[in-house]
Amino acid sequence: MSEILLLRLAGRRLDGAELQALRQQIAMDAGAGAARANAYTAVEHAETYIYLHPDARFAPRSLAALRAVAGRLYPHAEARVLRLTTDRPGASADQPAPWHYIVETDVLAEAEQDFNAWYEEEHLPGLASVPGTVRARRYVCDAAPRYHACYDLHTRETFGSPPWLAVRASSWSDRVRPSFRNTKRTMFQAVD
Repeated sequence: MSEILLLRLAGRRLDGAELQALRQQIAMDAGAGAARANAYTAVEHAETYIYLHPDARFAPRSLAALRAVAGRLYPHAEARVLRLTTDRPGASADQPAPWHYIVETDVLAEAEQDFNAWYEEEHLPGLASVPGTVRARRYVCDAAPRYHACYDLHTRETFGSPPWLAVRASSWSDRVRPSFRNTKRTMFQAVD
């Protein structure tokens, strides 16, 4: 499974020029390889999430180099390693995705098996199939909250649309949700 580095910048909105500067710093660092950086700012508060995708050919070395670059540029950022577990193209996979919705959560230990089965078999595939969903991904994180699911959306209206709400309204969803802990749900917009 592939791993990426997530930087969480609390209280900050990164702009396009700052993202370009980060990309230039990564390109100049020999250990980072051909890494990619994607950034998203929260819609309702000042926060930025930056996903740093290491060069797959040099993943361990590249991940360490990306952490070093990020530490120099953003010393107060929270850095987490995310391990990809699921990556599904969405019903609108051919569309641009300016919106990025994230759900981060822990789950009670006794409900973890049911939670993971629900995400893999029903919830993530269901939300991926909603018109307007470009991509749905799920990660396991090296810090709490342990689970990180994200949905790239063509329009903000996809979130909360009748098909989206129908996926969320299943009996399995009703059974699993009470076991969520430390849950954070955030709508982000892509930084260009």
